[in-house]
Amino acid sequence: AHAVLDVIEEEKLCDRANALGARLKQRLESIREDVPEIVDIRGPGFMNAVEFNDVKKGLPSAEFANAVRLKALDKGLILLTCGVYGNVIRFLSPITIQDGVMTEALDILESSIRDARAA
Repeated sequence: AHAVLDVIEEEKLCDRANALGARLKQRLESIREDVPEIVDIRGPGFMNAVEFNDVKKGLPSAEFANAVRLKALDKGLILLTCGVYGNVIRFLSPITIQDGVMTEALDILESSIRDARAA
């Protein structure tokens, strides 16, 4: 158990989790400016979630979250919906994700959200 804690400390995995989480949240916040369906972005470190609502009804939108999920899947990114209303997408990626893979995932996520908005 101590060896695992040593690796976490030596490889600065907690710092990496915080940096990746900040990167994800920053990207989602920039998308949120154009996509009012995004009503909340939350989570500690790299364990985050984005919540979607129907803009006209002001109610949780499982339909929008599922549209984002399906568009992302078509582009090679697996996302999970969750929440009582199914209107949340959660992110639980490994903190050892390569920077290039993270960039690709964020690009797919953004295009999927924008495509769902345009549909």
